Amino acid sequence: MAPVVPCQSQPPTMAYSCPVISATKAVPVTVAPPKEEAKPSEPEPNFLESVDLYFDAAAAISHVSPDILAQIKACNSIIRVQFPLKLPDGRVELVEGYRAQHSHHRLPVKGGIRMSLTVDAEETMALAALMTFKCALLDVPFGGAKGGIKIDPRKISPEAKEAVIRRYTSELVKKNFIGPSIDVPAPDYGTGPQEMAWIKDTYQMLKPGDLNTFACVTGKPLHEGGIRGRTQATGQGVFVCLREFFKSEKWMERLGMSVGIKSKTFIVQGYGNVGRHTIEAIVGAGGRIVALAEWNGGLVDDTGAGLDMAAVAAHHARTGSILHCVGATTLLDSAAILERECDVLIPAALEGQITASNAGRIRAKVVAEAANGPVTAAAEKRLAACGVVVLPDLLVNAGGVTVSYFEWLKNLNHIHFGRMSRRMEERGKQQLVDALEQEMAGGMRFSHTTRQSIVRGNTEEDFVWSGLEEHMIEGWENVDRVAEERGCSFRTAAYLIAIERIARSYNVSGIFP
Repeated sequence: MAPVVPCQSQPPTMAYSCPVISATKAVPVTVAPPKEEAKPSEPEPNFLESVDLYFDAAAAISHVSPDILAQIKACNSIIRVQFPLKLPDGRVELVEGYRAQHSHHRLPVKGGIRMSLTVDAEETMALAALMTFKCALLDVPFGGAKGGIKIDPRKISPEAKEAVIRRYTSELVKKNFIGPSIDVPAPDYGTGPQEMAWIKDTYQMLKPGDLNTFACVTGKPLHEGGIRGRTQATGQGVFVCLREFFKSEKWMERLGMSVGIKSKTFIVQGYGNVGRHTIEAIVGAGGRIVALAEWNGGLVDDTGAGLDMAAVAAHHARTGSILHCVGATTLLDSAAILERECDVLIPAALEGQITASNAGRIRAKVVAEAANGPVTAAAEKRLAACGVVVLPDLLVNAGGVTVSYFEWLKNLNHIHFGRMSRRMEERGKQQLVDALEQEMAGGMRFSHTTRQSIVRGNTEEDFVWSGLEEHMIEGWENVDRVAEERGCSFRTAAYLIAIERIARSYNVSGIFP
């Protein structure tokens, strides 16, 4: 890989190493010295301001009238709820929650629920806006929404967490902010399938006459109305987007890179659901993970071969952390990992990770936003000036909502995909194979393995992966085409496609009353 240098000149730094003693052997740990932050030349926008700036850049080159643009940009509804949580020691803690419905141009609205101490009204509205534009970009028929509960899920018991989720759900029900045709939540940071099962059960108890209660939330466990592939969907979508980008001879020539993911170097920030499944797909395609960052540090590879991700996964399963994995160097400065040299940097954690302060030190050729809003608007300007290509979150991490759409359809139809067609497909294929064998000279026959692979009918998972791939490839092709035609960035192209699709919806449907 050709060396990449930071855009801004930085004073030379030195690192020192010290051993961390484990039960088995000493593991090298590298600690980077504190470094002086570069002062941004312009104020750093917050998350919502960044989303608005991205919107404005696309709106300026759209053919949409200012009044419709104002409607598309505005958040339609947001609620704030507050309720008590009784702690084991008898104290009562007040819990704050939000739910924003950004756009009702399509119903239901759709968006995850996160649990984090950073949750506030502006963050919730920003994430809801991203959901609106993400769904419009991939032509998924939802408006955008988002929810959040201001609490650290790691510091409460499972029983308390269940109580919080159920009470939050009941507040949404009371305010008509949840329902299969109204607002359909999903997992986000700090939540997962178990929390979605609690939401479904609470809604079911409060809405006993609703036939479609399973469709009130997605991302559920499989046996509670979930769908195969939902857990891997966002990470798989990230991979499909990267694969299509690296197949582009045009872009590889511009970046001075060879076609394909094989042998490319990747740094991933975040080893949660999205990060893990993105890594699995990249490694499977021959890519090398040269560093992995978490909130409390990370791992770097000094061999050139890439991290042994099977060993990292086993270590994480055993210890609950990626740190101090044998065979890799542990770095305690998580932010410094993002600044190491690589082909592709994948922020897969939270928003605001690449800012005006550190953008000039990013040494990747490509930044793929697997998280929502990891690059601020000010940072993107600096990255563009350095020739770094940003693949935007609207496209890259849209796999999750796409497969959530499939789960919602499955719940409304009350039947698994493939249940009515799989055996019929297999019988038709068997007849075709039999006919081919009869026509082949010399009595040739397919082997049993070959026959089984040919006649196999499509399962629910086959439908999910096919649909996900179709949405992601079409999304990438549209974004690439519009960016080329309009001479703009991928992000501006993604917003432009979304804005013009939403505007067409308003123009055709009209405005009530």
